[in-house]
Amino acid sequence: MADLRREETSRPTRRSRPGWPTLLLLLAVCYAVAALGSVAAADSGETYRALDRPSWAPPGWLFGPVWTVLYGTIAVAAWLALRGDGGGGSGDSSRTGRVPAMVWWSVQLALNLAWTPLFFAADAYGWAFADICLLLLALAATIVAFARRRRAAALLLLPYAAWVTYAAALNLSIWLLNA
Repeated sequence: MADLRREETSRPTRRSRPGWPTLLLLLAVCYAVAALGSVAAADSGETYRALDRPSWAPPGWLFGPVWTVLYGTIAVAAWLALRGDGGGGSGDSSRTGRVPAMVWWSVQLALNLAWTPLFFAADAYGWAFADICLLLLALAATIVAFARRRRAAALLLLPYAAWVTYAAALNLSIWLLNA
């Protein structure tokens, strides 16, 4: 009887395993960040075309599709991390590590949001570069925290980390070329 009770209490509850409504909320948050960023940089296409850019800079039309996919993966990664199911092979789906993981996720998302107005609205390329460097650090911490919760959540953030690294190099080059 005691074993049966222990088994019942060790099973994940609906409360500890966020479902589809949570995923929809996370998607809404990520796409709200995207929308706010686009409002802050309404003339970003024109601004981008007017900048001196390195030869390896992507065309302006590429940013929209890339970010649309990345914001989706950022939301799904957070949802998987919230659900748990074993980061690092631990098999732990409890709440352990949930709060730090979501704090780091929130920090990196806030830094992501701050970059667009710094770069496009304020033409503050140096401050934007500082922001994107902090974003990379927060993103690295998010990946580590997500890996502890669920390895797939961390892996989903790797394309985002690669794109942000590329964007940081582009930001630095544009800053230097337009100083």
